[in-house]
Amino acid sequence: MTMNFDYKGIFYFKKHLSVPPSGVRGLLLLAVFVVLIHPANAIDYNVKAFGAKGDGLTIDTKAIQSAIDSCTVTGGRVVFANGQFVTGTIYLKSNVTLFVDKGAGIIGSTNIADYPHNQLDFRFFGDTWVSQSLIFARNAVNIGIEGTGTIDGRGSSFKVKTKIKPDKYRNRPYLLWIAGCQKVRVTGIELRNSAMWMQSYIRCDDLRIEGINVFNHSNHNNDMMDIDGCRNVVINNIIGDTDDDGITFKSTCDRISENIVVSNCVLSSHCNALKFGTESTTGFRNVSISNCVIRPSEIKTNISGSPEGTAGLVLEIVDGGLMENINISSLVIDSPQVPIFVRLGNRARKHYAEAPQPGIGKMNGINISNVIARSSGKFSSSIMGVEGGNVENITLSDIHFIATGGGTAEDAAAKVEELPAEYPEATMFGYLPSSALYVRHVRGLKLTNITFDLKNSDARPLMVFDDVIRAKISDTFKTGIPAIDLLKQIHCTDIELK
Repeated sequence: MTMNFDYKGIFYFKKHLSVPPSGVRGLLLLAVFVVLIHPANAIDYNVKAFGAKGDGLTIDTKAIQSAIDSCTVTGGRVVFANGQFVTGTIYLKSNVTLFVDKGAGIIGSTNIADYPHNQLDFRFFGDTWVSQSLIFARNAVNIGIEGTGTIDGRGSSFKVKTKIKPDKYRNRPYLLWIAGCQKVRVTGIELRNSAMWMQSYIRCDDLRIEGINVFNHSNHNNDMMDIDGCRNVVINNIIGDTDDDGITFKSTCDRISENIVVSNCVLSSHCNALKFGTESTTGFRNVSISNCVIRPSEIKTNISGSPEGTAGLVLEIVDGGLMENINISSLVIDSPQVPIFVRLGNRARKHYAEAPQPGIGKMNGINISNVIARSSGKFSSSIMGVEGGNVENITLSDIHFIATGGGTAEDAAAKVEELPAEYPEATMFGYLPSSALYVRHVRGLKLTNITFDLKNSDARPLMVFDDVIRAKISDTFKTGIPAIDLLKQIHCTDIELK
């Protein structure tokens, strides 16, 4: 443990305070010890000084927790160096940063008994399902997980024992579960092999996730990160490859997810790489996403989704809630089944049993620009509202759709079901009657400088509009193999095509 003192303060206490009884004297000395530490220097608590072995075999939970409990008194860093530290649940507390040094690691115990159940002080969807985590923080302030080492949950050790919800989610701990916290930093670290979601952040304020590397292909539900009801969120410089969804924003509690910036990320997923939804109880507001690459996963065997990935960019409101003020730009989406999927549905799922029944939500003010959107099969990108609920005021500009083609006359004549209450998935409607973009139940659509590149012959038009009102289309053209048509309109009004 290293520290710096302001010795002038010690002389002040010696001069002005009388010596108290011995029991009180110890408390006073501790207070002096805490207050007079130089604020510019963090105090390091090496877990080995508290009895941790770091030999990759010994369960070090008690020693690690002792270091954290001591650190929260003064604030500082709990340091993991020169070892592989096996542990069950550890509780991260205010003013503590876990620092995993280069070459060191925190390793999850493979015994589920080492992960006690924990509950939060607010309701959210699934609050009776998953209540275990390797690292857990609740209502803490100024916490961090940093360094260039590794945290590995050894998630393949925890088996799914049933296909029945919600039982299949139980007894599989998160790697990180950060709930109701403020001023949270997760930087530099490598996260691997969770038994469930890799990271769950719920109802947090001032969250920064930067420069981390994530690999999560060890179990079902292996999301990269899930951010739920959080405000003031910055996610930057992430490299991640996951079996399930990638950077995922959810809304399962009583707070809207808002004021969010995502930038400079490289993402791979067997499911949805960059996703808002599925859950949308309150929704999403004030979002900026830029300069990200979505590429195929390096892992070709999938537990969920498909080897090439289900979708690249996904925006969903299906359980009520609001989505507004969304700005997404400068994406490369390389070859998932569906590059872009926007869905307003009406599954209307409550976020807990006693909650009010949600109605149809709202999607308004979405801007997607400067995107290369390459698909890997016959599936089409789509923007889909539902009868009685329209996507409103959505703009697509400077987008290059690279469609695989191969659609048949049967595909072109296919009836597209509404499916308002179904789980939203980019492939849920099958092969749509468009080769590149299908738009239905939209009010206020603007397409500018959209390029279509069709790689194989296709019996479908490039675009189909169904129940679209007030659309302006300009500087839109096609290259490659000629399509049957650029645009087919069904039940549309006020469509301006230049």
